[in-house]
Amino acid sequence: MPSHTCPVDPLALEQPLADDENTDEKGSDWGSKKLSQLPFRVLKGHCGAVNSCHYCFDDTRIISGSSDRTAILWDVAKGTPLQVFGEEHTAPISECSVTADNKRLITSSFDKTVKAWDMETGKVLWSVNHEGLVMSCHISSNGKLAVSGVDVDYAICVIDAENGNRVAYVKDHHKSTVTRCRFDPDNTRVCSVSSDRSIKLWDTVAQSTTITIHKGHDNIISDCCFSENGRLLCTASWDKTLKSWDVKTGAFRSCGPRVFSKAHEGSVSACAFSQDATLLASGAYDKTIVIWNVDAACKKVTLKGHEDWVEDIALSSDKKWVLSASKDSSIRLWNIEKCERIPAVIENKKAMGLKIIQCEECGKPFSLANWDDPELITKCVFCRLASPSRNILPSLPIS
Repeated sequence: MPSHTCPVDPLALEQPLADDENTDEKGSDWGSKKLSQLPFRVLKGHCGAVNSCHYCFDDTRIISGSSDRTAILWDVAKGTPLQVFGEEHTAPISECSVTADNKRLITSSFDKTVKAWDMETGKVLWSVNHEGLVMSCHISSNGKLAVSGVDVDYAICVIDAENGNRVAYVKDHHKSTVTRCRFDPDNTRVCSVSSDRSIKLWDTVAQSTTITIHKGHDNIISDCCFSENGRLLCTASWDKTLKSWDVKTGAFRSCGPRVFSKAHEGSVSACAFSQDATLLASGAYDKTIVIWNVDAACKKVTLKGHEDWVEDIALSSDKKWVLSASKDSSIRLWNIEKCERIPAVIENKKAMGLKIIQCEECGKPFSLANWDDPELITKCVFCRLASPSRNILPSLPIS
């Protein structure tokens, strides 16, 4: 392990109250908050802020990137580090991304480079130098392209992920720093968000911008993510809100975005959809994680425990686990499998007046407020958005 990496304490747990302690079947100690009643585990191995975290290897591993200039691959079941990727970056790692086949890791850094690593050997395969700080990176699901957001020129750079050659460099793509960039699931578009409060979708084939939303939020947009089917795009902002945009059908042009608000007390820094897009997770400056019901656009539960800004967030494919990374140098795993049974969640549902009905079109259950008329609203939000009879709202400033 590199000398600048602190000793790993993989099973370090925040001490729970005595009557909240419990043990799983394998004998590993877990903690739970008295108010939340949810089991959690704290992984401590980084010496600096953890800026990025993702599941990989079918949710059996975690990859994290840190300001301590290292990335760590963790075993989820044991909570132990399997590989440390270090001694190459000379400044904080801003983000990390793993290929779908789990063979390569891409990291971006404030040392103005993007690097590709062999996941098995931990060796650098290629490195691309930029003129400015690299704020974000992401690799396409087919593993062919990588994209990075560069502070200088307010640009995005598309890279051949096999050899590190530049495919495109889009200068002045935004009017301020590019804070995050993401490929859509089809690998046909790159979404980028910026301090200039704009959202842009750039076509990888035509190599041109196809959608621009000039004022997506009222403050810096910090993160973006797509639903797995590519239909929804979520953006997170320092204005303390998240917004969901139907970009596949273009319905956002007439209907506007769905707004998720009144849950965070500070700037929202991260967002992630569940695989089926029924849940949305967000992390914020207020040190909390919020799990949202996407269909009802309302808060399900708030997770508290981090001691500093929550920088990144992820949901397991089975929706049982939330992964969070924080400036407090820790990673947390939260078991939300039984969150529906928490008294606070039950009370929140009652306060919201939510009830569950079945969509007449797709057959999936969805939440409906008591003040909504079930005779009029018989379809879930996704089917309603696809319907030509939806209500028309004022259009957004797009080009």
